[in-house]
Amino acid sequence: MSGTASTRPSGLSQAEARARLEKDGYNELPRPERRNPLRIVVEVLREPMLLLLLCGGLIYLVLGDLKEALILLAFGAMSIVITVVQETRTERVLDALRDLTSPRALVVRDGTAQRIPGREVVRGDLLVLGEGDRIPADAVLVDARDLQIDESLLTGESVPVSKLVFDKGAVVDHRPGGEDQPFAYSGSLVVRGEGRALVEATGPRSEIGKIGLSLRGLQAEPPRLQQQTARLVRLCFLGGLAVSLAAIALYGVLRGDWLQALLAGVAIGMSMLPEEFGVVLTVFMAMGAWRISQARVLTRRGAAIEVLGSASVLCTDKTGTLTQNRMSVAELRLLDGARMRPAAARSDRVRPEFVELARCGALASSLDPFDPMEKALHLFARDALRHDEAPDRERALVRTYGLRPELLAMTQVWRTSVRADLLVCAKGAPEAIARLCRLSDAGQETVRDAVGAMAKDGLRVLGMAVAICEDAALPPSQEAFAFRFVGLVGLADPLRPHVPEAVRECRAAGIRVVMITGDYPATAVAIASQAGIDVRDVMTGDQIKLADDLELAERVRHVNVFARVLPEQKLRIVEAMKRNGEIVAMTGDGVNDAPSLKAAHIGIAMGGRGTDVAREASSIVLLDDDFDSIVSAIRLGRRIYDNLRKAMAFIFAVHVPIAGLALLPLVLGLPLILGPVHIAFLELIIDPVCSLVFEAEREERDVMSRPPRRADSELFSWPLVGWSVLQGAPSLALIAVIFVVALRSGVPPDEARALAFVALVVCVVALVLVNRSFSASFLSAFFRPNRALLWIFLSIALILATTLFWPPVTALFRFGPLHLNDLMVPLGAGLLVLTALEFLKPLWARRLRF
Repeated sequence: MSGTASTRPSGLSQAEARARLEKDGYNELPRPERRNPLRIVVEVLREPMLLLLLCGGLIYLVLGDLKEALILLAFGAMSIVITVVQETRTERVLDALRDLTSPRALVVRDGTAQRIPGREVVRGDLLVLGEGDRIPADAVLVDARDLQIDESLLTGESVPVSKLVFDKGAVVDHRPGGEDQPFAYSGSLVVRGEGRALVEATGPRSEIGKIGLSLRGLQAEPPRLQQQTARLVRLCFLGGLAVSLAAIALYGVLRGDWLQALLAGVAIGMSMLPEEFGVVLTVFMAMGAWRISQARVLTRRGAAIEVLGSASVLCTDKTGTLTQNRMSVAELRLLDGARMRPAAARSDRVRPEFVELARCGALASSLDPFDPMEKALHLFARDALRHDEAPDRERALVRTYGLRPELLAMTQVWRTSVRADLLVCAKGAPEAIARLCRLSDAGQETVRDAVGAMAKDGLRVLGMAVAICEDAALPPSQEAFAFRFVGLVGLADPLRPHVPEAVRECRAAGIRVVMITGDYPATAVAIASQAGIDVRDVMTGDQIKLADDLELAERVRHVNVFARVLPEQKLRIVEAMKRNGEIVAMTGDGVNDAPSLKAAHIGIAMGGRGTDVAREASSIVLLDDDFDSIVSAIRLGRRIYDNLRKAMAFIFAVHVPIAGLALLPLVLGLPLILGPVHIAFLELIIDPVCSLVFEAEREERDVMSRPPRRADSELFSWPLVGWSVLQGAPSLALIAVIFVVALRSGVPPDEARALAFVALVVCVVALVLVNRSFSASFLSAFFRPNRALLWIFLSIALILATTLFWPPVTALFRFGPLHLNDLMVPLGAGLLVLTALEFLKPLWARRLRF
């Protein structure tokens, strides 16, 4: 081992420590190359949707429509600010890891113990370890007395592991986890005993540091919606450019006024550019994050919202995710075969033998334990003995016999207030307790059979024994006591209450639940079965290590339980699933989960028990650590995406009559219907406000009973585009007829323009009602609950009334006066559009399935 030869009781000198600090650097991860806000802004400005917003604003600015330009530019600025804030937060991953790996440390320097900052620990330092200490660096043990360390931060397992002194014959290659190892790792916690350890790795060379470095090389999954909209924007731009150029040429040739032709072409181009897409997308993502937060789920990256509905595989850790990350007594067994499960037993019917077993477990444990198993034994004993007036309540600890490599058992000797002799209680590995009790071969076989049956249920089993000795000189070894075998105690990390129901909902939604854990296969299978996960096959970390990428990709298609998995192997599993075309959601709470959380399409961290590193690497955080919240988030994600598609289909449909009415007068030689101010008003106010109806729309009936969206599904499929055109075409035809008939009836152009504009707005409202659901009935268009609907329609009516009856705005829009009876024509047109499309919807509904 590196540094083992230099082990000295006095540790390093101050001079040696300074020299090594200069050579190796501080015991912390190197700071990442942080992106400053200006760099993030430059990257954001490359996004096509934002460029569209800003370019649209500049067009209005050039045309002299200052107010409209400022509104659009304000939306673009808001999008930049939101993105900069979100991206800046994602830069904190390694900062959180650095704080975690720099606790205070007790080291021996120049022969004396002294506290120093963890970042100043160097290779070769001699660490002094005690209960409650956070280990600051990877080290090899040179002295250990009953030492147990909680390595859950690195392995994800809640049970602490025992440690032994370094043996020169030990294997040099080592990893966190496993019993009786001579290595201690940075970030782990001493829960019992004491010892000394020689530092062999600091900073990025430690195990936790390697995880941090792996995070730097991972790139978060790019937003699929952003990729899809970029292509849609390019198509809209090319189509709008072609139509605008054709309109300019047509107008110029037919009328000879090339300046007006240029202005008309700009108006047509603006009518075909979907400026609303950027606004609606921003609003939906922001409101979606707020709605998901109401389910106690924090969305750290907006891209996760759009991907939630297409998740096809949910990879979950066991400890702290499916389970509660706290040990509890699950079963007690006696040698005669009797057993008791505390959850099903009544306290007034507990046999005295089980009461003695509970008391023995508590008396064989530390008085104020760090060990979660000992905490569970104390808690269970208090519950089991709450009606027991035992005479040994007043007691004093006389002596403790600790664990030894050759005998995995510990014994505590107690003096009670009412008896002269001493009470001796022991607990430990069942085979060790059986040896202490000098059981016969048949008795030992009975113990092994009972332990095997309990292990199949995923329990960690301890044996208990009791003895009585005289108050005289105690023997040097616990093996000298005349122990009597009391029974076995099985401990488990209990399943979270709502996990089975959440797994069933995932299965109904076509989402495969996969458990990835560092625990043993038997325990993993037991917990998976309790959770309702389909255990077709089990794959271990050793098998993953031997498999190449192609073989692993094939195995992960049908394996739902992975056991004894190392952190980098979790990452390999996620990457293999992604290569298979799966949309992967990954849950976790430990540092060991951070790389796979960041690599997954959707990283879901536990907010309560999760580490800062896991939270910063994830895209979603469960604030209440409830697995059921994942299902709520998926349901909301599907709802948000469904509603976003409805809003985009509505906007696309609205652009058909807007573009048609801008182009129609040029083709037919009529007065202009829509100018830049009308288009700006429609696309910046009316359309976005109406789109808010879809954001508040409740989910479809089949939202959690249909399979996930395909990974390559388009936001705008051809059936959806066809449905949008089918909606926009009759609206355009009706409005054009109203305008032409009004002109031929002698109505002044300004009044005809006002009448056509009101008809357009009414048709927009009709399209809102049509697109609220692609599967519900005609009546649901009016009576489907939506709190935002009434307020938004009242707002639209108020805005429209302002344009018709407030003289300054009426003059700006070049509208003539309308009478109330004139408004019956647009209302009739809107009702006709609504009725016709509702009857057509069932014929198109199957093609519009999400």
